[in-house]
Amino acid sequence: MSPEDIEPRYGFVNYAEIWNGRLAMLGIVIGLSTELLTGQGILGQIGFG
Repeated sequence: MSPEDIEPRYGFVNYAEIWNGRLAMLGIVIGLSTELLTGQGILGQIGFG
């Protein structure tokens, strides 16, 4: 198999969308955990709230 035969892994392909969903779920969990631990919302933590 040569490098020309490998399909690109960017754009709206299933591989990219799966990783996008996984990272979004991870971000939500981290954001909610931080909010529970500090008592401040995400915007308040970075100075906008």
